[in-house]
Amino acid sequence: MNKALCLAAVLMCSWNAHAQEGTEDADALAKALANPVAALISVPFQYNYDRTFGEDGDRHLLNIQPVIPFSLNENWNIISRTIIPLTYQDDVVPGSDQAGLGDVVQSIFISPKEPTAGGLVWGVGPVVMLPTGTDDLSADTWAAGPTGVALVQRGRWTYGALVNHLVDVAGHGTRRADISSTMLQPFVTRGLSGGRTVAVNLESTYDWKARRWLVPINLQYSKVVKIGTQQVSLQGGLRSYLEGPSGGPDWGLRFNVTLLYPK
Repeated sequence: MNKALCLAAVLMCSWNAHAQEGTEDADALAKALANPVAALISVPFQYNYDRTFGEDGDRHLLNIQPVIPFSLNENWNIISRTIIPLTYQDDVVPGSDQAGLGDVVQSIFISPKEPTAGGLVWGVGPVVMLPTGTDDLSADTWAAGPTGVALVQRGRWTYGALVNHLVDVAGHGTRRADISSTMLQPFVTRGLSGGRTVAVNLESTYDWKARRWLVPINLQYSKVVKIGTQQVSLQGGLRSYLEGPSGGPDWGLRFNVTLLYPK
């Protein structure tokens, strides 16, 4: 009996240690995901649904967003962030529907591997929009500009902002867009342990040509889980538009499945 009790105690301690280790790993991955320039390979599949355009229009958008860090030297990383949009929209343009590939946006950040003495994490670099979209979903122009991110992570909190500015630089086709837009994305996340996170951000864009804002606010909940041997972050949430053009969307949903490849 004593041997059985000792064996049970050993097994229980081993299970608790394994569970604690798994929880710590999930929390570390969740914290890294809150940092846009973390040294973590991730592949998000972000589904967005927006409603209502005009009288009864809606849009389905799947953004495939691989994030790949590269070590430049012992002090610096280069982080590649790509957005590949796949869209289906109905009655966004009244009386018609469109489906296909949108314009790809590629950002490159140069970022120090360690935060500053004050805990600041930052990265800067170029952003380029490629006219890869189908005829109805493309701006028909190349656009380029600067991008940057700055954030602080203290305890379970992460807060910061991502910004970029795009200007059209070369176009093709008769429908070339005249682009001058600034994207400003302030964000705050709070870790809840067990790989769980709540986050809020504003994905605001200012169109300098039309002189108008598009300001959606997103409230998200996510959890890091393991499916087989694959680490995955599952996220879902709601979006409301605080400001936008007449006939623009009123509200939306977002669901995100992110494949994680920690070193």
